[in-house]
Amino acid sequence: MNMKGSTHVLAPSEIALKAIPDDDRVWVPQAPDVYFRPMFLNTLTGQWCNLLKVTRSGILSRHLHPAPVFGMVLKGKWHYFEHDWVAEEGSFVYEPPGEIHTLNVPEDCDEMITFFNISGCMVYLNEENKQIGYEDVFTKIDMCRAHYEKVGLGADYVDQFIR
Repeated sequence: MNMKGSTHVLAPSEIALKAIPDDDRVWVPQAPDVYFRPMFLNTLTGQWCNLLKVTRSGILSRHLHPAPVFGMVLKGKWHYFEHDWVAEEGSFVYEPPGEIHTLNVPEDCDEMITFFNISGCMVYLNEENKQIGYEDVFTKIDMCRAHYEKVGLGADYVDQFIR
């Protein structure tokens, strides 16, 4: 049957890791005081799972996603200006495709960490809803390779998260 153990030989290997790393170099800078920690980078479906860590208050970005997004707040809190709810520690968030939202970390929050499961891309928008940038699994991989090379982990450090 061409199996090793209980896993088919063609199946990709599992990923089991400590979500919040002991080595701060694993956090990839994405903007001033904004970092992500890759956990799963799926190049076949365009999906990625990561932790987003923010160590400042204020607006992070105005964006939309063409596919659903799922999140769980591990530390701190945040909200979207377009909604009246606040995602606090332990909160689950579902973001429907196509919704424009502006992520904000409130003044009374020193650090926010949220797990996100994203498919497709993030489309960054200006106030006129014009696209000003995007991120997808491939731009995330490129950011990781450059950062890990720079901090001494080696560009191939990111390979452990790619499937």
